[in-house]
Formats: sequence, structure tokens, C-alpha cells
Amino acid sequence: MIQAHQNREALHHLRDEVVALGGACDTVLADLSSLENCSRLVREAWRRKPIDIWLHCAGADVLTGEHAQFSFFEKLELLWRVDVRGTMACCRAVGHRMHERGRGVVLTIGWDQATFGMEGDSGEMFAAIKGSVMSFTQSLSRSLAPQVRVNCLAPGWIRTKWGETASGTWDERAQREALVGRWGEPGDVAAAALYLASPAANFITGQTLAINGGFAGPHVVK
Repeated sequence: MIQAHQNREALHHLRDEVVALGGACDTVLADLSSLENCSRLVREAWRRKPIDIWLHCAGADVLTGEHAQFSFFEKLELLWRVDVRGTMACCRAVGHRMHERGRGVVLTIGWDQATFGMEGDSGEMFAAIKGSVMSFTQSLSRSLAPQVRVNCLAPGWIRTKWGETASGTWDERAQREALVGRWGEPGDVAAAALYLASPAANFITGQTLAINGGFAGPHVVK
């Protein structure tokens, strides 16, 4: 089952891609800034079929679109409600159901530079927000062990919508700060998620895996 906030067209397009590959796929719309919606999402997902793997990669976009015009604290408030509170609400609810069932995997999304910090408004916001998600993940892994494994994926410079239109300065920085000398792709994150959700990672829990091409170290502004 896949979830989106309100982009029904993109949600159905992704569903069709899954079906074309031979899979079965349900869809649901839910605003994860709402605790009521978080509870509904988990209830609906679990009612359709008990969940083995929960990948929580929802997050508010404050870099593009209408939210890019928000003030610093308006952005921070939205990020808190969606990225932190929404992650905690959903992962706690589904995690406890998995624990009672006796098995399951929960994966969250952090940020590799939350550990080091980054200058500027975006760096300050995302370090605080994603750092919270990473710390929560470690604690949840202890709460749900040994029945449920809980890990965090921490992407670095990934060429998502913002990366596709990044200025030359940001493009150069992204490639320079990765030891492999390139942007990451969404597929790089997906491959790491597939590994952590698989039996090959049965002895891994409570960890944060950086997917950043070997981050070469914090950028220092002179």
C-alpha cells in the first residue's frame, strides 16, 4: 500500500507502475500533519493486511512549491508536524502492532548531515527535524526489540525535484562532498531500503545508514 497527501494523480501513476511489474497495490490519501489521519492510515493499512514492512518516507516539502514562501518558523512548524510528529505517530502505532504479532520491519528517513550540521536556514531546520527522527528511531528500536527491527536511512545529496533544478553552486557542492563524485539517485536510497527490509539485514537494528556516496566532510564557508 502506498500513501500520498493529496496528489491523487501521482499516487495512481505509481500504483499502475507497481501493477505493471506484477505486484498488487492499494492506495490511500492521508495528511500526516494530522494525528487523526496518522491513526486512520495505520488502521486502514493493517485492516487490509497485516504489515511486514513499514517504510515511512513522508515529509513536508518546504523548498519548492507554495511552502517555499513560508517564513522560517512557519516552515519549521510544518516540518515538525509532518516529519517528526507524523513519523512518531505512524511508526509507534504500526510498530506496536508488529510487536504483538511477533515480527516486522520499520524504516524511517533521516538526513546524513544532521550529524554534522549545515549553515543556513534549511540546514538549521533539517538538522533539528531529521536529527529528531534519527534519535526517535534508535529509541523505538529498543522499545520493539527483539521482535521488530527498526532502522533509519539517512540520504545525502539525492537528485530529487529540488536537485534537478539546483544552481551550479549547489550542483558543484553536491558532487564535491561525495567521495564517489556524483549526486545520489532515488534508486540508491531504494536499494538501501530493500537491503534493510530483507532477511539479509536480520542482525541490524537501531542503526542509521548514511546513503551519501561517502560524505567527504562538512563544507566550511569562508
